[in-house]
Amino acid sequence: MSDETNSVPGSTEHADEPTDQPDQTGAVTESPEPESAAPEDEDAAEDTPEDEDTPEDGDAGDSVDQDAEEGSPEDSTSAGSPDVARLEQLEQEGDIAADYLEELLDIADLDGDLDMDVEGDRASVSLVGGDLSMLVGRNGEVLEALQELTRLAVYRETGERSRLMLDIAGHRANKRSRLEALAAETVAQVKETGEPVSLSPMTPFERKVVHDAVAEAGLISDSEGVEPRRYVVVRPA
Repeated sequence: MSDETNSVPGSTEHADEPTDQPDQTGAVTESPEPESAAPEDEDAAEDTPEDEDTPEDGDAGDSVDQDAEEGSPEDSTSAGSPDVARLEQLEQEGDIAADYLEELLDIADLDGDLDMDVEGDRASVSLVGGDLSMLVGRNGEVLEALQELTRLAVYRETGERSRLMLDIAGHRANKRSRLEALAAETVAQVKETGEPVSLSPMTPFERKVVHDAVAEAGLISDSEGVEPRRYVVVRPA
C-alpha cells in the first residue's frame, strides 16, 4: 500500500488565507486580519547628535583651547567682575590649587609661600620665597607644565575646566612688564608707519598680555600660525 497522499484534482490549498468558519452556534466568525507592523518611532530612527559640550576622557589632560586661553581684547576690556557664585567657584579653584602645590613642595622639600587671588575671570596662584628657579625652568617651561598639572588637579575635584594662572618666583609678573613695554613700542611703530607688525612666536599667556596692551592703546591685534609658532600681529585701527 502506497504512503503517498493523492491530492484531489481541481482543489487548491490556501493555508495562509483567512477563512470564514462557522462557530458552534452557526454564526460566521471572521478570522482576524494579521496586525500590521507598528511604524517605527521617527524620533528613535533619527541619529542622535553627539553632545559637543561633554569632554571626552582624554580631554582632561589636554591644554586649554588656544582662543579660550588667550582670550580676546574685547573680553579683557569689557568683562566686569564675576558674580558671587562665579567668585566662589574661582576661590574654590584657588584653594584646590594651593593644596596641590603644598603637597608638591613637601615632596620636593622646597620652601615657599602661596598667595591666592582672583584676576578678571580666572583664579590666580603665586608661589614665592626661597630658591624656586627649578620650578620655573628654561623660558618658563617647567612653570607651564606645573600650571597644566595644577589645572588638572582642579578639574579632578570640580569636574570643570579651569583657566587658573600660576606664577612662580615672579616669573610671569616680570615677563608681563617686558611684554607690555614691547607692545607699547609696537603700537608706536604701527601708528607711525600705518603698516601691520608681526611679533615673534609667543605662549598663550604672552599673547594675552600683548592683546590686552594693544587693545588698551586703541589698535587691533590677532593671533596667527599654529602652536608652538603662534604669534601676534598688530594692525592699525
